[in-house]
Amino acid sequence: MCKKVEFIKASQVPALINDGCAIGVGGFVGTGVAEEIHLEVAKHFLNEGKPKDLTLIYSAGIGDGKDRGLNHYAHENLVKRIIGGHWGLAPKFQPLVAANKVEAYNLPQGVISQLIRDSAAGKPRTITHVGMGTFVDPDIEGGKLNEVTKEDIVEKVTFDGKTYLAYKTQKMDVAIIKGTEADEKGNIGFSKEPLTLEAQAMAMNAKNSGGIVIVQVEKKVKNGTINPKDVKIPHILVDYVVVVENIENHMQTFGTQYNETFVRNDIAVDIDKNVYPLNERKVIARRAAMLLDSSKNILNYGIGVPEVIAQVLREEGQDHLFTPTVEPGAIGGTPAGGLDFGASISPEAIIDQPSMFDFYDGGGIDMTFLGLAQCDKEGNINVSKFGPKIAGCGGFINITQNSREIVFCGAFSAGGLKVKASNGKLEIIQEGKNKKFIDAVEQITFSGNVSKENNKKVIYITERAVFELRKEGLVLTEIAPGVDLQNDILKQMDFEPIIPKDMKLMDEKIFLDEPMGLVFA
Repeated sequence: MCKKVEFIKASQVPALINDGCAIGVGGFVGTGVAEEIHLEVAKHFLNEGKPKDLTLIYSAGIGDGKDRGLNHYAHENLVKRIIGGHWGLAPKFQPLVAANKVEAYNLPQGVISQLIRDSAAGKPRTITHVGMGTFVDPDIEGGKLNEVTKEDIVEKVTFDGKTYLAYKTQKMDVAIIKGTEADEKGNIGFSKEPLTLEAQAMAMNAKNSGGIVIVQVEKKVKNGTINPKDVKIPHILVDYVVVVENIENHMQTFGTQYNETFVRNDIAVDIDKNVYPLNERKVIARRAAMLLDSSKNILNYGIGVPEVIAQVLREEGQDHLFTPTVEPGAIGGTPAGGLDFGASISPEAIIDQPSMFDFYDGGGIDMTFLGLAQCDKEGNINVSKFGPKIAGCGGFINITQNSREIVFCGAFSAGGLKVKASNGKLEIIQEGKNKKFIDAVEQITFSGNVSKENNKKVIYITERAVFELRKEGLVLTEIAPGVDLQNDILKQMDFEPIIPKDMKLMDEKIFLDEPMGLVFA
């Protein structure tokens, strides 16, 4: 007989969590985060010293880069092990990792979302090509972030003469999830949630593992109120429901209390008519947009410079020709940024995160535009680790290893770079303090060699130079008009790229403060 779902307060949750439990934490930045529950768990630990020695399992970055989300758990002895896809939004964990106070793993976001689902089905491993040749490859680092992390949870296996990575699936004792409403039986609806993430898979994982499922909601409604198709987590997967007491602990995202256009597409939306300023970010975005054509209409944008590409397409009146996707599950609409990242304005569809990564891993993206933090002579990219700072890979590995075309976008140098674009030329006013093109990246988040083996088209775009990864190496294909090849490019790199005889100048239209006249047939 199915156990009746109990409605409790957030302050009662810590007593339900035993020492040493493995906890699945739902969320993406601030979407889907049961903030009130996390606050109470941390408060109880600080007052009572319990629960302790927890294992946290989560797929995406959960936090605001300061105090919220997973940052609540950043206390010595509260957490023993962390298996996560992105770390940058929970900076309070960084000292614990650096001091070997916690075991720490960073695995691809998509892989974690899928292994949560696979574990729910009783599968011992998630087997995939994703991660080969990167820092999660057991021949390199195995996803381990410090010396105290010893257990191998990634191994290599061979099928039909091909090598894959096998990730150990993770059973959960407790799943902590956020929904919008619960009916009297405990069926959970997601009517105001911008994403569904892996909420259902996480609940099923904990339930099938003999654990408990705790869901934070905004309100309790009568039975029959929620349409059956809108029940994302049925009551048979739920043990406890917390109706939030402070609505500020139940925001739609960490940037927005509630925006109806994140969950509906039948509302007229005022499109931003402001023209983005002609700076290095727009120069890069313009050159990236020029790579598009009518056959490349399913896109993925990363955060930062890639976000400006969508703005460029709007200014050129071409955005309607392309369908953007965001890795946690939103398809179509306009991807949001900042602490709203993950949500989309007026999305056409919202699917579960594991399913989105199934689509990505199978080659569904025509072109992806992602950030460029460090690049080396092999074409490797690092966006995940910089000295003691652990950013984490997030969905970067899944996306870059499986998109049909990959475009890395970023400034040529970092730390104080100042440029001026005018009259069809680029002027370097002040060089950045830190080189991005270095001899060897600190950590391999994208493997140039694996990409070459798979015959992927890879482009690297900066405000002053464009590179392409070819069999012979990293090739400098274009430079901006107005810059000096020797002083502004080669002297600012730790290695010399291949320079072909047919190297070109970037189109001067990119450097004019007027529309470029982009038209895609």
